[in-house]
Amino acid sequence: MNGDQRIVVGVDGSEFSTTALRFAGRLSTSLNVPLEVVTCLGTSDFFLASHLPEESTPTTTQLEETAKRLVDQALERAFGDSRPEGLTRSVKFGPAAKVLVDESRNAQMLVVGRRGKGGFLSQVMGSVSGACAAHAHCPVLVVGQGAEDRRTTE
Repeated sequence: MNGDQRIVVGVDGSEFSTTALRFAGRLSTSLNVPLEVVTCLGTSDFFLASHLPEESTPTTTQLEETAKRLVDQALERAFGDSRPEGLTRSVKFGPAAKVLVDESRNAQMLVVGRRGKGGFLSQVMGSVSGACAAHAHCPVLVVGQGAEDRRTTE
């Protein structure tokens, strides 16, 4: 199977990214393609640093371990014990929008949440999801928070 037959989903630990992760999991299962969960560490990642003890200055290793823990929590919320077959996860260093657009070069689809941990609530779409929609090299699915609620009531 070619690398461009995978679905890439960006996860930052937010509820929006957990909802996107659920959708990406269903898509990868339906299409029988691998799912790669990508978490990005930027140089100013205050959200990850907020999960470390207050007295410490985070090292790259600590930030990476915290990112992996947040992804594990998102995977648990999204799938419980029923994770999609072929699921892989990776932590990439760099700005989320740039990393995800780069990852889209070798993907069948890129899935992102409408908003992440940062930004303003009045925004319709976050800066990362907007950049991905504008610049990705494959189709992009931007998943809103209420998508799960609508699916279960229809």
